[in-house]
Amino acid sequence: MRNGGIVGSLVLAALGAVLYWGVSVEGEGFNLNTIGLILMVAGAIGVVLTLITSAGTQDRDVTVIDR
Repeated sequence: MRNGGIVGSLVLAALGAVLYWGVSVEGEGFNLNTIGLILMVAGAIGVVLTLITSAGTQDRDVTVIDR
């Protein structure tokens, strides 16, 4: 399993959660809550994609018999 991809995605989602629920700053031209939501969605997609891509790369023992 690709732990780096999962950890990175979870950190991205956690950063997004902090921006979405923990920060209340009024800015002109951008909204930190929206950026937080985008980061949370990107983190969730990253976790799903990492799990999908790592599901096909499991270690398998293969025995080759020469005839």
